[in-house]
Amino acid sequence: MAAPADAAVLVGLGSELDLPVVEQAAQEAADHGRALHLLHTFDWSAAFAADTVAAPRDQAEKLITRAAQLAHQTEPGLTVRGEIVESSMLPTLIRRSEGTFLLAVGDSGMAGSGQCVPAETTAVQLAARAGCPLLVVRREPPPQGPVLVGVDGSPSSHLALQWAVECAARRDARLLALRVVEYDEDTDAVAEQLTEALARHTGRDNTVPTECRVVRGDPAEVLIDTSRNAQVALVAARGDEPGRAMLGAVAQSLLYHSPAPVVVVRGLAEAPLTGPGARPTGDQRP
Repeated sequence: MAAPADAAVLVGLGSELDLPVVEQAAQEAADHGRALHLLHTFDWSAAFAADTVAAPRDQAEKLITRAAQLAHQTEPGLTVRGEIVESSMLPTLIRRSEGTFLLAVGDSGMAGSGQCVPAETTAVQLAARAGCPLLVVRREPPPQGPVLVGVDGSPSSHLALQWAVECAARRDARLLALRVVEYDEDTDAVAEQLTEALARHTGRDNTVPTECRVVRGDPAEVLIDTSRNAQVALVAARGDEPGRAMLGAVAQSLLYHSPAPVVVVRGLAEAPLTGPGARPTGDQRP
């Protein structure tokens, strides 16, 4: 199933700490010719526990208004919609992701925390259960490095590679395709396979600078270390992805520990990447 042609980039807003998500999501929406949909969930139980019932609702309205203003400042021509839903955040985002092009959320401060990350964290649950690709944005801005994608040869990793090629083209960035192998594998043969796979997605006339790299070691450790200099890291939710509500060990580690924004490619990843108003490939962001 493919996302509708008019499917938007959806942002899950929990608080003002998620405003950096709005900036990156606005850029992604503009790059792909998509609208931006800002969503905040409102908890009436918390409202009744406050000094006044009106105060939490007013704060929710202010958050949506500020986020919309930030989105317009980031991308002046972008179509932006704000919505407050009286529901819980996680089930709402999972349900809405079914018809969404890309879902963007914050990481709840888990990157670099050095602590055990609860499995019920919203970003982790969405990475395992969303019906579309998920962008997890960090609180610190990333460096202007390459677009990194981890490829293990599985069909789902090739979908991640497809998304990474488009991502690099839209960002006018270099693409680094990384394959981590066991110590007894033939690195030359694997490198040839990776180069051929990348060529199928880029085409003969592609202008995106690319690099294929084959490294021996632990996939999660190598990807996390390489991502420190990347502007975004992409990975399939699971190598062979036998079940929907599952997240592979490599994707999980990257999500927890990479300092770069992470795109977990799953769900509707086979959908066309661009909408009718997409920027021409190679356009620089302002």
